[in-house]
Amino acid sequence: MPKHFEQAPGLHDAPVPETEGYVFNQTMMRIKDPERSLDFYTRVMGMRLVRKLDFPEMEFTLYFLAYLDDRQAATVPLDDAHRTTYTFGREAMLELTHNWGTEKDPEFSYHNGNDQPQGFGHIGVAVPDVYAACDRFGKLGVEFVKKPDDGKMKGLAFIKDPDGYWIEILQPNMLEKQRRGE
Repeated sequence: MPKHFEQAPGLHDAPVPETEGYVFNQTMMRIKDPERSLDFYTRVMGMRLVRKLDFPEMEFTLYFLAYLDDRQAATVPLDDAHRTTYTFGREAMLELTHNWGTEKDPEFSYHNGNDQPQGFGHIGVAVPDVYAACDRFGKLGVEFVKKPDDGKMKGLAFIKDPDGYWIEILQPNMLEKQRRGE
């Protein structure tokens, strides 16, 4: 069986046994105001805070969020040390980093990666129904970069979080449905 499912220049095709057990664990974004960001990611986006780590000597806090249903959440260790190990061992965590004091500076902001010069682009969240999700986001006053039927790419949206980072809202089967003409 081939290692990759598609072909592209630069792919390394040989097995890399030294990387057995590696897990893509997290994407980190810096946030200005944890109260606003945590409200957005837990209330608007429906994520759960799994672990909060304070580093007073360096004046920052890390917040690790994930999508967990009730069954998955019941398996999260309650003991802080075990929950930290769990946090750093699972897939697809969102790490929000708050450097203390930024929330008090009205002039302070982070670069969202999409303004010039471009760099970081966005995170993506898959939803069962992109149109229903975006209708809800609209009712909650979420800022849109792109609504599902705007532009050339139909059926996906981009919204902004409180720091202006883009979040792609996609429906996993949308491209397949569009190809079939549904």
